[in-house]
Amino acid sequence: MHTLHDPSSRGFASDNYAGIHPEVLQAIAAANGGHQVAYGEDAYTARLQEVLRGHFGEPAEAFPVFNGTGANVLSLQAMLPRWGAVICAESAHINTDENGAPERVAGLKLLTVPTPDGKLTPELVDRQAWGWGDEHRAQPGVVSITQTTELGTVYAPEEIRAVADHAHALGLRVHLDGSRLANAAAALDLPLRALTTDVGVDVVSLGGTKNGLMLGEAVVVLDPEAASGLTYLRKMNMQLASKMRFVSAQLVALFEGDLWLRSARHANAMAARLSAAVEGVDGVRLTQATRANAVFAVLPPGVADRLRTRFRFYDWDEATGEVRWMCAFDTTEADVDAFARAVRAEVASALGVGAEA
Repeated sequence: MHTLHDPSSRGFASDNYAGIHPEVLQAIAAANGGHQVAYGEDAYTARLQEVLRGHFGEPAEAFPVFNGTGANVLSLQAMLPRWGAVICAESAHINTDENGAPERVAGLKLLTVPTPDGKLTPELVDRQAWGWGDEHRAQPGVVSITQTTELGTVYAPEEIRAVADHAHALGLRVHLDGSRLANAAAALDLPLRALTTDVGVDVVSLGGTKNGLMLGEAVVVLDPEAASGLTYLRKMNMQLASKMRFVSAQLVALFEGDLWLRSARHANAMAARLSAAVEGVDGVRLTQATRANAVFAVLPPGVADRLRTRFRFYDWDEATGEVRWMCAFDTTEADVDAFARAVRAEVASALGVGAEA
């Protein structure tokens, strides 16, 4: 079959747009010969357990799934009773981008808190951590944080520890949506466990798709007492792959060596390059510090639409003109520089001034 798209075309809409990392493609091909037992009783899924225990500690148990929403729904459903509720940031992916799946599929309640940088704090948790014993209110049972956040910000380990300690003191468990956990670890130059196991996180939704996989994430249970029934819930929620070896082989390729870190560092570096190229341009205002692989900026009216005739990216807040630009493992310096030149030119045109060199 011939290629149906331009393989050299890259934009700044999402790290989900990127293809499969060549090393991951090789891992899929290497896992392809002969027969392996289905539904996770294969050599690659067994190896994945060993690999992830190396990152998160011996008690860790991994449950490969197809996608991030599935990982989040499974995690939260396994952590809560039927009447349970999750405290999360108002901007959290489980609240804004999962089409009600946590509520409709997992059957739980989201208790949201507004936060300007996407992060929760003990004080913000307390806004929703109340009402236990009140039969008229969904019962808070889990605090869910996102690393990196939907606003591209990064929790330091001590910030996670503060939330986790506070949550545990209240009898709450802690879930971490880690679809971009690799980018956070790369930004902080820390191992994965320093942002999870070592600071009190109980269950992690571990990302892969945004960091070079074809598909695949994993629910990683760090505290066996924090979740139950995942074996059955994964099947009930249609997240059990029959040919699981091909999901697990990708995750092994990503996490067995340093591919996860190399890819995340590169994506972060490209975002830093883009941020530096547009920072200080008259008419462009960066709205969040660029810590990982996301850049958030406000542009003059009409500029985003003109840019989108050549480069794909999304509005973040249409009311304010805020946009989001994402970099991926395959974003190149040339991609960034060409886009930055286009931004400067379109902004200059909108403001009626000469473009910067």
